[in-house]
Amino acid sequence: MAKPFTSSSPFHDQCRLNPLRSRTDVASFLTSILDALGPYTSPNGARVHLGFTATHFDEVAAQLEGFSRPIWGLASLIAGGGSYDGASRWRSGLASGTNPENEEFWGNMRDKDQRMVECSAIGYALSVAGHELWEPLSETAKKNIGNWLGGMNDKEMPNTNWLWFRVFANLGLSNVNSPRADPQRMKADLDHLDTFYIGDGWSRDGPEGIVQLDYYSSSFAIQVAQLLYSRLAQKEDPKRCEEFRNRAGMFALDFIHYFDYEGRAILFGRSLVYRFAMSAFWSALAFAFDPSNGNDGVDYSLPAPLTWGVIKGLQLRNIRYWAHTQPGAFDRSGILTLGFSYPNHNLLENYNSPGSPYWACKAFICLALPETSIFWTVEEEEYPDSLRNTTRVMKHALQITTNIGGHTYLLSSGQQCSYPVKQSAAKYGKLAYSAAFGYSVPVASLTLEELGGDSTLAISGDGEETWKCRRVTKEAHFEGSVEKQWLRSMWYPFPDVEIETWLIPPTLDAPLWHIRVHCIRMHSGDRVLSTAEGGWAVYGQGQNERALDSIQDGEDSESEGTFATGGLARVVSKAGVAGIVDLSPDVARKGQALRTDANTNIIAARAVLPVLRAEYEEKGKNIWLVTAVFGLPFDNNKTNGWMEEWKKRPVLSKELLDTISIK
Repeated sequence: MAKPFTSSSPFHDQCRLNPLRSRTDVASFLTSILDALGPYTSPNGARVHLGFTATHFDEVAAQLEGFSRPIWGLASLIAGGGSYDGASRWRSGLASGTNPENEEFWGNMRDKDQRMVECSAIGYALSVAGHELWEPLSETAKKNIGNWLGGMNDKEMPNTNWLWFRVFANLGLSNVNSPRADPQRMKADLDHLDTFYIGDGWSRDGPEGIVQLDYYSSSFAIQVAQLLYSRLAQKEDPKRCEEFRNRAGMFALDFIHYFDYEGRAILFGRSLVYRFAMSAFWSALAFAFDPSNGNDGVDYSLPAPLTWGVIKGLQLRNIRYWAHTQPGAFDRSGILTLGFSYPNHNLLENYNSPGSPYWACKAFICLALPETSIFWTVEEEEYPDSLRNTTRVMKHALQITTNIGGHTYLLSSGQQCSYPVKQSAAKYGKLAYSAAFGYSVPVASLTLEELGGDSTLAISGDGEETWKCRRVTKEAHFEGSVEKQWLRSMWYPFPDVEIETWLIPPTLDAPLWHIRVHCIRMHSGDRVLSTAEGGWAVYGQGQNERALDSIQDGEDSESEGTFATGGLARVVSKAGVAGIVDLSPDVARKGQALRTDANTNIIAARAVLPVLRAEYEEKGKNIWLVTAVFGLPFDNNKTNGWMEEWKKRPVLSKELLDTISIK
């Protein structure tokens, strides 16, 4: 059968042909991204208009996002000794956007204004690239920029990572000697941000009581900000800078477990439209630790097993993943789309404007290092052997990461967004999150197909008219021995129903399986409770580019297709193998290969999900569900030989059985 036509463009062709191995290669990729913005830039340069979708904030702020966020890359390129012919667009934009008399004025800031977010990129640019983006400006323009950035110093800000944006505004103003810099305000913000620190390198995204440690606590905001500050303020604030570097060193030894051998990051939490910003921590670590600018008597050594080659590999593999294998991340003209692997508005938050995705340009911070730096001259290294086939407990994040068997994912209980976020149950409440398979988001609120219920236990109490998934997790904690730990938590989908869940990571005996145990307690009411537990959602098309066929009597077949019988379901496609098996002691669930609605999964727009389904109506009795979940991504063209692993069914350890007392 002929394959469908896939349109290409000069931009996509350039991405695929760029090896992205050297500084020149990465600078070329950034340049192509910046070039693509030219036709959408306003005459005076202050606004970039990329689309017509709305946000909770105003349109001018949305177009300011399109202007400011690419500066993370542009300023880094300049700081490292590079140049960009279109830099004048941003220089002009800084002058016109901050000029109250100019028709492209961004507007003065108010309390909790989105404009505050964009000050971080501008402050960073003034700090590292002021010689090109500040010094050529007129004294009037400099005064206007100072007044505009300094205008946030007396405004109320959200008690979150946003406070870093004001720190960078003042840091930038200080570095260009603007009288509007407020060192006292900056110190107060930094002192308060330090109260977010919870140990072992980790910071939460807010005050005590926040249980949200997503990519904002790492690559999107806090860790990157700390690392940049530690380099840029070393002379003025050495003690704090040393503390930030120490935190980063500890955090790096955890964060590396969120990346797989191919360069992909585990998909978890909000703002995934920022895409390769997920790897920005490694760029910022290189910028902060590389001694090429002189070490000032400071020890910038990396914690083992991290090496410069490892860090370079982590960063560049992630950028290559996007440039080489995810064309849907960009439209034909080279503009980042609103979505993840493809345009998908179901994923978005209400603060995602068409310019928002350019937060991804934080990944280019490594360009701030010159061609002669250690980062760019060292040979790129693969993922460390000592960290392969490992499981790691992330005690602060209430997660367990694993890459045993070659599948990198995490088990999670206890995190939830502290304020309303679209699709928060999908972004924080699922039982597991993968780097290879991604997660799914609902496209509507009725059928199971609309739900996209991968890696979750979906519950219906109204005859499957609607479904609920875990959003708020209670009483989450770790159990088990030092050598073997698991997660235990509670969830209350209805006033008369409670669900206790145990999540058990894989073992070397059954490396591609993890186990889930649920105890459902129905205390009262007349409802019939329906459940649907999902495994990993995977690409649902066959080699003939048609929907996967059902395999009859295919328990021992490695052929692509879907297979469901009794208490198991399995899906095999070019993306990998996903399966689910019922191990419950006294209930029987039915396996199904469910074709989810289009555009639920954020990686595979056409996905199939293996699920187990059942109904219960007996009150006052514990309903025990025991589930084994299988997942194997097909990377590096490996598409066979997995059946032996499939047959290695996991078992509950005696220690776990004694703890949960299944009855």
